[in-house]
Amino acid sequence: MPLKRLATGAEFREAFRTEIFPPLHQFKPDFIFISAGFDAHTADPLGELLLEDADFTWAFEQISLVANEFCEGRIVSVLEGGYDPDALAESCAAHVKALMAAS
Repeated sequence: MPLKRLATGAEFREAFRTEIFPPLHQFKPDFIFISAGFDAHTADPLGELLLEDADFTWAFEQISLVANEFCEGRIVSVLEGGYDPDALAESCAAHVKALMAAS
């Protein structure tokens, strides 16, 4: 889902609410595959987006709710990207905590 340059967490969340979740609910997946990239983090030198750890945590929590509703919580997640070591470590930790809390 493309976001405009320097999009904020609020814009990211709204895009999920309006563009991602409605079709996902209609599709009713058997499992969810997450390509977990964190280059959208505000500290990342490449992403040019302004997302914080809390935005990633929110997204994964919401995805987990969908997984619990439609596919018995089945989620596959792989690390994709992120180029600021500190932001990547924090985002990965937040991602794993959200996934663990959902299971």
